Amino acid sequence: MNPSIAHLSPEQKRQLLAKLVQQKQQARRFPLSFAQQRLWFLDQLQPGSAAYNLPAAFRLEGAIDSSCLATSLQLLIQRHEGLRTSFGVHNHVHNQINRTGNKNTNKNANRDIAQSDPYQQIHSAASIASPLTIVDLRALPTSSQHRLMDSLMTQDCLQPFDLSRPPLLRATLLHLSETVAILLVTLHHIIADYWSLRILIRELTQIYQALRLGQAPALPDLPIQYADYAVWQRQWLNQAEHATQLAYWCDQLRDQTPLQLPTDFPRPKTPSGRGAKHAFQLTPEQTAALNQLSRESNTTLFMTLLAVFQILLHRYSGQSDISVGSTATNRNHPELSHLVGLFVNNLVLRTQIYPHLSVHQLLQQVREVTLAAYTHQTLPYEYLVEYLQPDRQLNINPLFQVSFVLHNTPQQSVVDLPDLKLHYLDPASPTARFDLSLDMAETPAGLVGVFEYNRDLFQPETIARLAGHFTTLIDGILANPNQRIAELPLLTDFEREQQVGWNSTEM
Repeated sequence: MNPSIAHLSPEQKRQLLAKLVQQKQQARRFPLSFAQQRLWFLDQLQPGSAAYNLPAAFRLEGAIDSSCLATSLQLLIQRHEGLRTSFGVHNHVHNQINRTGNKNTNKNANRDIAQSDPYQQIHSAASIASPLTIVDLRALPTSSQHRLMDSLMTQDCLQPFDLSRPPLLRATLLHLSETVAILLVTLHHIIADYWSLRILIRELTQIYQALRLGQAPALPDLPIQYADYAVWQRQWLNQAEHATQLAYWCDQLRDQTPLQLPTDFPRPKTPSGRGAKHAFQLTPEQTAALNQLSRESNTTLFMTLLAVFQILLHRYSGQSDISVGSTATNRNHPELSHLVGLFVNNLVLRTQIYPHLSVHQLLQQVREVTLAAYTHQTLPYEYLVEYLQPDRQLNINPLFQVSFVLHNTPQQSVVDLPDLKLHYLDPASPTARFDLSLDMAETPAGLVGVFEYNRDLFQPETIARLAGHFTTLIDGILANPNQRIAELPLLTDFEREQQVGWNSTEM
């Protein structure tokens, strides 16, 4: 025994051991990235919300080894520290507020949370229980299986996470038959983004296949972990580039006018997070023509579709100052390409739209705005919000309320293993993070789009009509890209026929 502690009493030794254990635990505590800090803040304001769940679903066909699948998930948790991370807070006053039911006013609660000092804590892989739950539905008839499967998928999407308890990942295997199952995987956004989901599925299948063959999984080493990135991001704020990017965004967003779309319902003081989706598809001919227009205008397909969307928002709101949020993957370093974590950064794309502008003129403005935004994409959106101090309200997203994303990475619909196939499914998460979002992706059958909308604000019929107006605008632009924005058609053929009928005076 070390002579320096041999003389200690049993109580002193117990206290020393507790202190050493605490020091070891604190050594695995790290600051949050700015994106994590925003999601932690939102979770404290609305505990129990599922708005930032990331769900994925897959149909498995073939030889399904549930034990091997559970082991594969455990190895993934061991490989990625982010999957065994929880979130705590140093501020004991804030903990007391939560335990007593948060009796303060909303303003005081916001202040208390903002003054808290959260941290992310990395746990050992051995301390994390398997996240896989197995549900056997094989005894049920097919119709009952499908009803229960749909119900379980919705429940899984809406089940919140406790950020203080790892893992912030869960997986459910629904056995439908001996050779068919549904795999549901849900993570909290605070530990992953959509790029991360692709990494997880790719590595999960690689590990599963290796284990089935009795081999050790051969995955590339991870040179860093997510906590290293969070520390680097804080250090980056001390560099000169930070000041340059901050100056750009302050100038770009000066005197910004919030977008005010007409809604079917008044905005509630406390958002429910309830959402729904409306899908639509463009023809291969429309898609080809949009690509051709992009080439002729020296823009990308993203820029062209964004311009159309902003015209639609201009026509609906009557405003000229249109800000739309979008995302940058923010994985500009090769060390981040295989890492699970929340790297995505929000960008605000602000355009001035006037009726006398031609479509071509607007396309050039959107091009300049987009290129400049991506040039200055490293500055964390959350840091920008904190610096600009816009009027913060729980029911309104700061700096933008509408978002647009074009998924230009080919989506793999099937993963083929020697004795198993994984088919990607749409879990149809019934949540919404913004008032309105438009996600588009290019497929062999043409561009597909999904409007995700806040059910607190919009009826399904309104969004269906809006989607029709979006495609009408596309057709009008493709017919004559030189016409003025004010001249672009908006009504669908059906609406024009209705209008003719209403205006008719014939008996």
